[in-house]
Formats: sequence, C-alpha cells, structure tokens
Amino acid sequence: MEPDDDSARGLAQLEGFLLLNAEVERARRQARRFTDELPWLTTAQRDDVERVYLADRVAVTRASLTRVRDRALELRGEYTERYERLRARCLAVSALTVCAATGGCTALTLLVR
Repeated sequence: MEPDDDSARGLAQLEGFLLLNAEVERARRQARRFTDELPWLTTAQRDDVERVYLADRVAVTRASLTRVRDRALELRGEYTERYERLRARCLAVSALTVCAATGGCTALTLLVR
C-alpha cells in the first residue's frame, strides 16, 4: 500500500469522524430544543427523550452516510470502467491514425519513385 493511499484513507476516516460528531452535536441541540418545548417533563423524562432522540438521529445519520459511501464506491467503479473503455478507444483510434498516416506516406513514397 502506498503512503499516499494510507494518508488519503486516514483523511477520509478523519473527515467521516468529524462529520458524524458534528451531526451528533446538532442532534443533541435539537433534542434539547425539543424537550425545552415540553416544560412538564421531569428531569429523568427529559433525559430519556433526549437520549432516544439522539440515538434515533445517529442511526439515521449512519444509514445515510453508509448509503452515500456505497453510492460513491459504485460511481467510482462505473466511472473507472467508462474511463478504461474511453482510453482503449482513444488508443485504438490513435494507433489506426498513425498506421493510416504511415501507410499513406509509404504509398506516396512508392508512387513518387
């Protein structure tokens, strides 16, 4: 494994970690705002509602991030395949062009002699 690959993977993991932590903190704030609208809750009830809300949001976020990751990998595969086909076509066209030009030059040389 190349050091650049390790660095890229590490940065991607760090980015994912920071993204998830930011979402968890956002969910905490939203849970607090929600329970603030319910002043009749006891402290224990408030804590339970916030905990359940947070757990639900984290599960939804993880599922969303997993879908995005899977789709990104799928797209990478599709684009890599398309790139390889396009590259092969370009190389074939280039080779045919060089062969045609070489053949034309050879034919012209033979006709001029």
